[in-house]
Amino acid sequence: MSVHNTRSDAGLVGEPIAVVGMSCRFPGAPDPEAYWHLLVTGQDAVTDMPAERAELGIEHGPTGKGAFLDGIDRFDPGFFHIPPREAALMDPQQRLVLELGWEALEQAGVVPADLRGGDTGIFLGATTGDYADLVHRAADGSDVTHHSFTGLDRSLIANRVSYVLGLRGPSLTVDAGQASSLVAVHMACQSLRNGESGVALAGGVELHLAPENTALAQKLGGLSPDGRCHTFDARANGYVRGEGGAVVVLKPLRRALADGDRVHAVLRGSAVNNGGGAGLTVPHEDAQRDLLRRAHERAGTAPAEVGYVELHGTGTPAGDPVEAAALGAVLGAARPAGEPLRVGSVKTNIGHLGAAAGVAGLLKVVLSLTHGLLPPSLHYASPNPRIPMAELNLRVQDTVGDWPGEGERLAGVSSFGVGGTNCHVVVASAPESTASSANSASAEGAASAEGAGDTEAGEAAVAAVSPSLRGGTLPWLVSGRSAAAVRAQAERLLAHLEGGTASAADIGLSLATTRTAFKHRAVVLGSGRDELTAELTALAEGRRSATRISGTAKPRERVVFVFPGQGPQWTGMAGGLLDTSDVFRTRVEECATALAPHIDWDLEAVLRDAPGAASLERADVAQPALFAVMVSLAALWQAFGVEPDAAVGHGNGEISAAVVSGALSLEDGARVVALRSKAMSAVVGHGTMLSVPLPVAEVTPRLSAWQDRLFVSSVDGPRLFTLSGDVEAIEALRAELVTEGVRARRVQTDLAPHCARMEVLREEILGLLEPIRPRTPTLPMYSTSTGELVDGPVLDGTYWMSNLTGTVDFERTVRELAPETDAFVEITPHPVLDKALHQITEDVGADAAIVGTLRRGEDGQRRFLTSLAQLNASGADVDWRPAFPADAAVVELPTYAFQRRGYWLEGLAAPDAAGIAALAG
Repeated sequence: MSVHNTRSDAGLVGEPIAVVGMSCRFPGAPDPEAYWHLLVTGQDAVTDMPAERAELGIEHGPTGKGAFLDGIDRFDPGFFHIPPREAALMDPQQRLVLELGWEALEQAGVVPADLRGGDTGIFLGATTGDYADLVHRAADGSDVTHHSFTGLDRSLIANRVSYVLGLRGPSLTVDAGQASSLVAVHMACQSLRNGESGVALAGGVELHLAPENTALAQKLGGLSPDGRCHTFDARANGYVRGEGGAVVVLKPLRRALADGDRVHAVLRGSAVNNGGGAGLTVPHEDAQRDLLRRAHERAGTAPAEVGYVELHGTGTPAGDPVEAAALGAVLGAARPAGEPLRVGSVKTNIGHLGAAAGVAGLLKVVLSLTHGLLPPSLHYASPNPRIPMAELNLRVQDTVGDWPGEGERLAGVSSFGVGGTNCHVVVASAPESTASSANSASAEGAASAEGAGDTEAGEAAVAAVSPSLRGGTLPWLVSGRSAAAVRAQAERLLAHLEGGTASAADIGLSLATTRTAFKHRAVVLGSGRDELTAELTALAEGRRSATRISGTAKPRERVVFVFPGQGPQWTGMAGGLLDTSDVFRTRVEECATALAPHIDWDLEAVLRDAPGAASLERADVAQPALFAVMVSLAALWQAFGVEPDAAVGHGNGEISAAVVSGALSLEDGARVVALRSKAMSAVVGHGTMLSVPLPVAEVTPRLSAWQDRLFVSSVDGPRLFTLSGDVEAIEALRAELVTEGVRARRVQTDLAPHCARMEVLREEILGLLEPIRPRTPTLPMYSTSTGELVDGPVLDGTYWMSNLTGTVDFERTVRELAPETDAFVEITPHPVLDKALHQITEDVGADAAIVGTLRRGEDGQRRFLTSLAQLNASGADVDWRPAFPADAAVVELPTYAFQRRGYWLEGLAAPDAAGIAALAG
């Protein structure tokens, strides 16, 4: 068998991979924005060891200097559902990558729960296990528990992220020495290209918690005595250790563009090899040349196109000259004379991050491509005499400068392991069309799923209209694992808004669609950025607000739509929604068309309270108008993703419930409500109704005094019912009850429905309704006439006559539903059943949310958003996209405000100073 190298990279050009999200925690830079500021302003993050390290029992080692993270003991275990005791026994590297993974997904605009159960891969570089060394050093072994293995085993750093997020793609902790994180990126790209992963998180982490490893690095001769990286400089004498971590979110470019993601940069190709044969820790120029050529062959790019390379650049006497020679031979030689390849190293800013060094360089390049600037490489005064910069056509980027050339920007990132593992990634600027994604999917995703019983024409019409709700009011959603986290998140958002130019709609859309809805929720409503910011400030400061909706959510999956009967109508009800909601207007127009053969008045004129419009005081106007409004409000709720699991109607509201459930077509529902109410005109003025806030059993004995003049028309709740009957009898009983301190009140009607008085209309109504053709509901409908589930095509004329003459047993029906119902939504222009619903649910011990829709005299758009917010704050899912203009775009937001506290080992023994000195010396 031949052992000659027959490798060929011909045909290996792979699909470009998009960087769609990123996070980092570097010395002096807790996030990518701060990292860019550190880079472009040329800051050096190397310091003496912070005093807080000594308080934790940490020593850095003999050199003393390094680039350190703040608060390495601080963590928010509750956010990840980790018990405090277990958190203290977890390697802080595990804790850090959990936070970085979450932040990277948020920065990508991805709700982590959307990835659960999918093929997202995790590839994380890590080489050190200092925390385990501290545990083993513990004086009495008390820090070793059943959590120690999972908390300290390095292989679980990636697995922990997959476990917490519920991901089923590959999950690998990569140890390739100092090249680990860039090799992890390379492996993630391969996984995406071969279809093993659909999305990938890649990066690395390194923390220095024990002095032994620093001493070993010094013994090897790798550390700089003056604690600086002098990359490619004549003073190059080693590197200084740094720590931190970073994660990037990767997708195939084609998918990222299709999903409307913001693309920060594109990974065109990469390669990994080893410099075997030169010496275990000696870099090999030929191997690095081969690496660069292979990376560009796989990227399908020409070396001459590269404008900048982020060096491995440790500043060691052996490593720098070899790296420079390889770059000059492959990239520098390909460029025109006088146009040298720009090079630099982030190690001059934040030290050598070991396993995280490669991803630190990658993030620097991604940010540089995004901003079109090259940050300075620090501590460069004169070239290393062993590096002929001009001959190699290289130039150290030692000042801030514009990106060289025009058009697509192309860069490279190198990272090498001490044992010879080499990795190089070719990175390109993002396509110009992907700066920020618009709400491209909102119209499709939020389109109303028309009521189940609608005609095909109606369904097609609503599906074609825009679901966006126009108007002056917008919602901003803020949530957290705790009330304190909600306030902290509001503070972070306020800080982010300072000096920003994003519109209130863009911010609101981004909050609603790219952030997780946690248990503690707040929705602030406002007519513009100023009002919303003021409301956000009140939230951050813990001040009350009349317009803010807050709640502690619980899972609410089963929602019941409730349609009231008498009483919710008001002049101008829902008229404003005709102008602010295409979904509502279209459905009203369909109702008007269905009603037109049966009425002689204009529905839209009634809803707008136009001059000369028919009066709502007429039963044959009020009932059909209410029907149209309620059917259309149901469509509006559905446009926001609130789909009912059942429908219930009270009295006349059963007609609307029948249409929404599919038990009647829209046309048949219109016939029932219009013709029945018109027939009832013959008995107008012969009765009225009385609402009584008492148990029905307490009052029923009194009715014998008004035999055949007073009837129980509805039993609404345990302490609430309604009477129908003669006006004189109603007034007489009301006066008695008021004298006794009972707040009985007249219902605004001059009819006495739901009693035997309506029997005089039976023959006429049965004749008028004979043409209707009831259907089997496609959505469960519970009858308040029978108290049972409507299980077939039974809502014929006889049923609607019984509905008019019999008692409405609302309490019995809802009492049966309440234990299995998470939320009751009253589909109404004004709530009239909320008191009854509260009484019933409290009586049966049900914890159902109860919300209305509109309110008398209030702006329809703002009130509807308030009701949506109440339902959402209680825990029900809402698709908020239609609350924003169709052209609203997703913009960047601050990531989650973790509520961190200190978690650390107890009883640590001091390190063996003599042993460490011996290691270093």
